[in-house]
Amino acid sequence: MGSIKRFDHIGITVANLEEVTNFFVELGLKIDGRVDGIEGEFLETVSGVPDSRTSIVMLKAPGSDVGIELSSFEKPDHGPGQPQAMANELGLRSLAFEIDDLQATVAKLENQGYGLIGGIGEYEGLWAMAYVRGPEGLIIALAQRL
Repeated sequence: MGSIKRFDHIGITVANLEEVTNFFVELGLKIDGRVDGIEGEFLETVSGVPDSRTSIVMLKAPGSDVGIELSSFEKPDHGPGQPQAMANELGLRSLAFEIDDLQATVAKLENQGYGLIGGIGEYEGLWAMAYVRGPEGLIIALAQRL
């Protein structure tokens, strides 16, 4: 069996590619690439979704090689997902980012309509952290080293 060489990216399927992309760009990620209208044998083979078409945006945080792949299927229609899922539900729980000013970032996101799930907590005087509910129900963990 082969071995893992590196962690490359995490993929998230979204309904509104523009809204979710803009959210992450406002948070500080950079667009690393975009491809619209991918369809055909490759997509159908890899995804297992027949007669599908998708658009993809790749994002990266400054100083990181790990990406976030946002994809939005134009066909077939996407399923409903669990946009109100809480942190204790099975599956992908959150995307976490270390930031330099938690209070300012939370205030900025709240002004854009993305509020805290709970509150801002402090762990042993080392970290301040909060969960924010982003677009389409994504949970974004924001942490500041104290």
